[in-house]
Amino acid sequence: MTAQAWQTLSNRIQQVAPSATLAVDTKAKTMKAEGIDIIGFGAGEPNFPTPGYIVDAAVAACQDPKNHRYTPTAGLPELRAAIARKTERDSGYAVDPAQVVVTNGGKQAVYETLQVLIDPGDEVIVPAPYWTSYPEMVKLAGGKPISVLASVDQGFIPTVAQLDAARSERTKAIIVNSPSNPCGSVWDAKTIRDIAHWAIEHHIWILSDEIYEHLTYDNTVTSYIGAEVPECREQLIVLNGVAKTFAMTGWRVGWLIAPRFFAQAVSKLQGHLSSNVSDVSQRAALAAVSGDLSAVAHMRSAFDIRRQHIEAMLNEIPDVFCPNPTGAFYAFCNVTGLLNKPHGQHSSVAYTSAELAALLLEEAHIAAVPGEAFGAEGYLRFSYALDDKDLIEGIRRFKAWVEA
Repeated sequence: MTAQAWQTLSNRIQQVAPSATLAVDTKAKTMKAEGIDIIGFGAGEPNFPTPGYIVDAAVAACQDPKNHRYTPTAGLPELRAAIARKTERDSGYAVDPAQVVVTNGGKQAVYETLQVLIDPGDEVIVPAPYWTSYPEMVKLAGGKPISVLASVDQGFIPTVAQLDAARSERTKAIIVNSPSNPCGSVWDAKTIRDIAHWAIEHHIWILSDEIYEHLTYDNTVTSYIGAEVPECREQLIVLNGVAKTFAMTGWRVGWLIAPRFFAQAVSKLQGHLSSNVSDVSQRAALAAVSGDLSAVAHMRSAFDIRRQHIEAMLNEIPDVFCPNPTGAFYAFCNVTGLLNKPHGQHSSVAYTSAELAALLLEEAHIAAVPGEAFGAEGYLRFSYALDDKDLIEGIRRFKAWVEA
């Protein structure tokens, strides 16, 4: 028997697609390493440094030998308590520190939640456009993601009628992500309340990803489902982290807040998976969540200026429509008008938004993520969490490529 015949991979991993956002970012970085001037709109990563007081806390932690050891699997007790206080301050309701599990980034919080929650064949309703990893994580847990597409005319916000049409006897959970990646929509309080009451009626778990909670614009505010409908908290898992709010993507600290029995189960899983998050990173996160939001306000103001620039510039490109994003730091523009037509110096034709993204990378040297990655073909996602000059130059290249 040849090695190829027996060295097979699991069906589980073979049915999962790689992260499209990371794939775009990796290819862009590879081209940069080859000396090509690439402007990357792919990764959702603030270009700001982590605020100084957070870095100082980490430096001090490094110098203290007590932080050179394991911590409890679920996180430092003082960090879990600080996250509970932060939740009451920002979300408007109290949680017990025992409900908090600190994870290696917000992504691990989502993954572990689904591993603990889902049995083979269970269905999870995933409103689209969605973050690219949600459906793949559902598959890795043995579940079946059920996509429900909300159109741009709806502001990319699903209705309860749409969700109910997708519900079956196998529906175990729904994912709520507001403010949203990839489209920057902020779900209104009525929609949040309606979904909570629907989930209560049908005994459906709610996974509320709130990682962009503080990045809202145009006087829009985040509505917290646990505050809007307190009765849903017994079937609510809140997913969050410091990455986006405090420009701490590389520190890898997230968390989940869940009913105590669920948090204990996640901690048991994490004990066999990764154990605790880096002690030093936890100390940095403690400084972040315990401090005020002034540094966040500064970054949000900068994002807001970039948001206005990128929206205006994208809408000046022929056959491109960019709706107004009111949250996060992404512009999600409709590019169907560019398909099936020649563009660029080589008169290249893209038949899908994935092909269009590939052409823009190869010919215009800008990296954007195609809508296929988010369950919405015909769109491109541009992160505006990058340097102002790069943003303007990148969209200028896009326009020049279209008009060539």
